[in-house]
Amino acid sequence: MRENIFVLGLDRINLETLRDLPHLARYRFHALLDVDELVGADEIPLAELLDKAREQLRSFDGSVDAIIGYWDFPVSSMVPLLCEEFGLRSAPLDAVVRCEHKYWSRLTQAEVIDEHPPFALVRLDEDPSPPPDVGFPMWLKPVKSSSSELAFLVENEEQFHGAVRRISEGVDRVGAPFNFVLSHVDLPPEVAEAGGRSCLAEGAAQGMQVTVEGYSANGTVRVYGVVDSHTYDDSPSFARYQHPTSLPDTVVDRLTSISTRVVRHTGLDSSTFNIEFFWAPETDTITLLEINPRHSQSHAVLFEMVDGIPNHQIMVDLALGRTPELPHREGPHAVAATWFLRRFTDGTVRRVPTSDEVARVEREVPGVRIKIGVREGQRLSERHGQDSYSYELGRVYVGADDEAGMRERYAACVERLPFEFG
Repeated sequence: MRENIFVLGLDRINLETLRDLPHLARYRFHALLDVDELVGADEIPLAELLDKAREQLRSFDGSVDAIIGYWDFPVSSMVPLLCEEFGLRSAPLDAVVRCEHKYWSRLTQAEVIDEHPPFALVRLDEDPSPPPDVGFPMWLKPVKSSSSELAFLVENEEQFHGAVRRISEGVDRVGAPFNFVLSHVDLPPEVAEAGGRSCLAEGAAQGMQVTVEGYSANGTVRVYGVVDSHTYDDSPSFARYQHPTSLPDTVVDRLTSISTRVVRHTGLDSSTFNIEFFWAPETDTITLLEINPRHSQSHAVLFEMVDGIPNHQIMVDLALGRTPELPHREGPHAVAATWFLRRFTDGTVRRVPTSDEVARVEREVPGVRIKIGVREGQRLSERHGQDSYSYELGRVYVGADDEAGMRERYAACVERLPFEFG
């Protein structure tokens, strides 16, 4: 019999990737709630979403064998809440929150590693001033957000107060439902006082940004890949994620050691994770940016292209209580990247590539998959889940024999994907 696996926010690209898993005959994937309810929605009525998910699961005519998700909040919190209720395997909710609450995460990291920036809590309800122990330039961000939403790089006091105003205006969209999650966890006093609508100030790290992908199961932590994150030359917005990494093996070994210590200390288990770092080659300094208690769905296609199986396989194995296995460099491409189609000025979307146009590009340009993220009539600045410096229009996943070939294929896609703005 097939095992019924419910996926919170199942979308087209990831469904196609899940269908590429080698043991597909074992699984039957079901969408649990609609992706538009969970990703980038104007409001996050978490209690209602949980009730709706419970109703769908209880009315299912068959066994519920696993509940999984690869998106950030609220999916990352809904998975352990629902799994606990239905007696299914997942990470403990308190460990997930310990990673996702940026202030609690920093406090936890500081107990076992030194590779973190100076940081301080900033309470929005106290007319805050820049914390003296952090210094400029610093990042100011809510203690819980996604996709760098409402995260600002500030270089002086005027910019600090401007960022506080911007964050105060939008913090409750995620902060209020995150407080609902916090109410289910036994919090230390300093985290309970911070709540879900405070901010974290932390020193700006320098260097090359990378992401460590791994999992924790039965007390064993394993790192299975490192992905490079490339930003635009004149913006902190991501241009692409690229696999495999270009880092020296000695640096990868250090990243693995740091990741292992931190993940064990958080109590995260039966879970994938990805941890973002900076490495400064001039000083050989490593700085941990943040811990995410999930694997990156943006990297799944990259692992499939390079290694032969998407890292979704590990998520599925853990949810079903199996030992994860991932091949190494057995895919059809030597290098792959997730490229971000972006616009750096606001506007209203007048035209996006049609499904037929996307399908034609995918046929004409080898080794590519395309995901369009905007709809006609949308105002770019009104979309949620965006960073503070650009607007994401879509993603192009590209595999090739080398980086030059990958760049050529991406450029060919951009030329063939018509967008219009007003």
